Amino acid sequence: MGDVEQQGRQARHSTTMRAAARVGLVSYGVVHLLIGWIALQIAWSGGGDASSGGALREIAQKPFGEVLLWIAAAGLAALTVWQLLTALWGHESEDDNRRRTLKRLAAVGRAGVYAALAGSAVRIASGSGGSGGGDSTEEGLTARLLAVPAGRVLVALVGLIIIALAVNHVRRGVTDGFAHDLEARATAGSSGAGVLAAGRIGYVGKGIAIAPVGMLFGWAAISYDPDKAGGLDDALKTVREQPYGPVLLTLVALGLAVFGLFCLAWARYVKAR
Repeated sequence: MGDVEQQGRQARHSTTMRAAARVGLVSYGVVHLLIGWIALQIAWSGGGDASSGGALREIAQKPFGEVLLWIAAAGLAALTVWQLLTALWGHESEDDNRRRTLKRLAAVGRAGVYAALAGSAVRIASGSGGSGGGDSTEEGLTARLLAVPAGRVLVALVGLIIIALAVNHVRRGVTDGFAHDLEARATAGSSGAGVLAAGRIGYVGKGIAIAPVGMLFGWAAISYDPDKAGGLDDALKTVREQPYGPVLLTLVALGLAVFGLFCLAWARYVKAR
């Protein structure tokens, strides 16, 4: 077990892992830039699929799109492994056991997000990802959950978890908590202010964007109707239907795009801990 632990720590800090993680973060950033662009189109024309699947399908339609998707999938898979290694052996310098545990659990959550996105990229690159919107996946998941005992509680729990993630994104943006993921040189000098500004705006913007997703799951639990659930695309279209919706959705779209730009900076200054 000691050898496995040592090898895991070495792998987490290796040059190869860091390079692969950078590819994954660039891919993650590009996906958010595309989601922001599609959200902007939804704001003013009502069309487009602003889910992660929609963004990946947008990439697939570009020249060499299939190759780019396979590269993105490999990078996102590397990010998944990196976060799992972080969950096992990361944050060792943290003296507070509770904070260390919370940070490792957060790494597990990020690993799940990256793994799901990598899986979507593989399905779309291999031609099995379909051409429809991404929200049917959420509705199918909700229908399955509602069919089991205490299903409404489980769906409500999913909604609460998503809302908690949204709040955590906003908290990280407001408190500069994201800066702990960056090398010290990222926030120093004349370029540091730009990186910090992108992180603040991006994290707050993404938190605001995903909060309605949790609310939709909550409404599905209350109404006992899986069709009420939805993913990011449904959530953004719900925002559009509100008073001043196009203006609000434009701000959300810009926040998501800025988060994408921050991910590109993160890729450059990624810190293995």
